[in-house]
Amino acid sequence: MWPWPTSNRSRTFTAARWTTCPASPALPIERPVKLKELLAAATRRLDAAHLAYGHGTNNARDEASWLVLWQLGLPLDSDLDALARHAVTAQQQAEVEALIQRRIESREPAAYLTGEAWLQGVAFHVDRRAIVPRSFIAELLAEGSIDPWLDEKTIDVLDLCTGNGSLAVLAAMAYPDVRVTGSDISPDALEVARINVARHELQERIRLVESDGLKNCPGPWDLVLCNPPYVNAQSMAALPPEYRAEPALALDGNIAGNVDGMDFVRGLIRDVPKRLKPRGVLVLEIGNEREHFEAAFPHLEAVWLDTSAGDDQVLLLTLESLLALPTSQTPAP
Repeated sequence: MWPWPTSNRSRTFTAARWTTCPASPALPIERPVKLKELLAAATRRLDAAHLAYGHGTNNARDEASWLVLWQLGLPLDSDLDALARHAVTAQQQAEVEALIQRRIESREPAAYLTGEAWLQGVAFHVDRRAIVPRSFIAELLAEGSIDPWLDEKTIDVLDLCTGNGSLAVLAAMAYPDVRVTGSDISPDALEVARINVARHELQERIRLVESDGLKNCPGPWDLVLCNPPYVNAQSMAALPPEYRAEPALALDGNIAGNVDGMDFVRGLIRDVPKRLKPRGVLVLEIGNEREHFEAAFPHLEAVWLDTSAGDDQVLLLTLESLLALPTSQTPAP
C-alpha cells in the first residue's frame, strides 16, 4: 500500500468546493458564525500546521471540510455553497475546534478520528487496527476495467491483504454472482473487516480468513486482488506521522531483508500460479514502485491498467504470463 496517493478520485472523501474561501486567522468560538466562516478558519489552521494528507484528501481545505461536516453531523457530500450561511453555535464551534486541534496534535489521519472512510461512494468503518482504505483497485472494480478478463464462469474471488475488507466488499457489490474470500495476516485487521462485511450485510457472500500470504488460501481462484505491503525501505524511513499511525505491517514491503519493497510480491508471484484456475488473473497494486517491480521481474509480461493516477499503479497478470516467467525469475521458497 503506497502512502501518498496521487489522485483523490477513488479516495475516501472529496469535499465540494466553495466558490471562494476567504482566510480567517482562527476558529472564532466566542460568537455564532456561519459555516463558511468556520470552515475557512479550520482550513487556515490545518494549512499552517503543515500536515501530511493522502488518507482521503490531498489538501487542508478538503480535510477541514471532512472534519467540520462530520463534527456537525452534516452529510459529507453536502453542497457547501448551499450551506454557506448555515449557523454554527458557540458549542458546536468549540467541538469543531477540539477536533481540529486533535488532528494537529495527534497527526492521525482524519479517518481514524472520525472512524469512517469512503471508497467509491461506499462508507467503511476504519480504526488503527487497519490502514485507511485508498486502493486504486476500487475504481477499477467500479468502472469495470477488469471485466474483459472475466466471464460468466468467474465465481471465486480472493482479496489478499484485505485490511478493513473494503475491496472484498466492493468486489462482492461489483459481481453479484461471485464468492469472495478476504484474507489477511493480521487478526486485528480482520476484526475490522468483519465489521464492514456485517455493515453491508454480505456475511453470506464474503468469507474472511487469517493467512500469511496464500498459505491458507488454496483456491483455485478465478480472480485474485492484492494491494500488498510494497513501500521500499527509503520511503518507509521518510514516512510522515500520519502514515506511521497506520500498521507498518500493511505498508513495509521489506519483510525478507531487501530494500526495494518487493519481498511480499516475490512470494506472491512464486505461489499464485498454483492457486489460479486456467483463466485466472492476478490484479496487483504496486503504487509508485513500478521501477522496483520491473527490476525484480524484468521478463514478466504485465498488463498495466489505467487509473486516475496513471497507468503505473496497478497491473494485471494472467496465468499464462506467470507460467512463462523464467525459472531464474521465480524466487525460491
